[in-house]
Amino acid sequence: MLTYLAKRLLEMIPTLFGITLISFLIIHLAPGKPTDALSEMNPKMTPEARERLEKLYNLDKPIIVQYGLWLKRIVKFDFGESFSMDRRPVMQKIWDTRQPLLDRRLFITFMLNLMAMVIILMIAIPLGISSATHQNTLYDKITTTAVFLGFATPPFWLALLLMMLFGVYLEWLPISGLKSMGYDSLAMGSKILDRARHLILPMFIAAFGGLAADSRYMRSSMLEVIRQDYVTVARAKGLPEKKVIYRHAFRNALLPLITLMGLSVPGLIGGSVIFEQIFSIPGMGQLFFNGVMARDYPLIMAILTIGAFLTLLGNLLADIGYMLADPRIRTER
Repeated sequence: MLTYLAKRLLEMIPTLFGITLISFLIIHLAPGKPTDALSEMNPKMTPEARERLEKLYNLDKPIIVQYGLWLKRIVKFDFGESFSMDRRPVMQKIWDTRQPLLDRRLFITFMLNLMAMVIILMIAIPLGISSATHQNTLYDKITTTAVFLGFATPPFWLALLLMMLFGVYLEWLPISGLKSMGYDSLAMGSKILDRARHLILPMFIAAFGGLAADSRYMRSSMLEVIRQDYVTVARAKGLPEKKVIYRHAFRNALLPLITLMGLSVPGLIGGSVIFEQIFSIPGMGQLFFNGVMARDYPLIMAILTIGAFLTLLGNLLADIGYMLADPRIRTER
């Protein structure tokens, strides 16, 4: 198993290299330059000053040379400086030590998506199992209809509807940010309650789409597993139905869900551009969106590289989960 893991880790290096190269080329092929944001709004910006800016950012060099310079920094785990006005190092913008831990972008995105993942698994797994064990009943038809409605509903549209209902008309929940004005003057209990109220709508939107998908995967996987011979033998031995389902069938039915969980690892750090932008959440998704709009190449590449690495790591973790859940896979490796 250790040999297999070492082989997989070595295979990640050229894959990550290829992803960063393609991402770098695509970013530079997009219309516009980072200097446009600094020069178009400044009537005093001369062509000579624009050329000096491009030289400062190494934008006057060929793309392959720019990529080589970027790669040389990445080997030292240096993502460079942002092209924005503050010229701060990219890692400082991602992990801002000037902010309290609860207000740092990386921490906000990680905790939001981690809580959403826990909610998804807590609801999707029992829902999928119960739907599979009650196949073709009224309960199964109702849950199937509800899940397909969840698939068909665009998250951004649902977010706007919920903001209108609970934030504008009913005025029950805040619709933007993570804390209210005057937050610092609140008592500790009131601070916790205030943050919780701000998180209800974003967490619901973050979990909504994943809940629909994971419950369907769990249902279809459980339906396939409970038709296997070893499940029939377990029932023939007179074991209780709950023991047959949760002790014998459940472990193998988890395999497709393990893959989805592995693919969810990048989202823990990368965040969601859609709901973070809609709810004005200062997380990684919003930072990435602002970086794209400002054509901040170092910031964009940093987030894409981290996301690519986490995607490869998630695939590796999914394979490890496969081996832990199914001994047959472990013996083959």
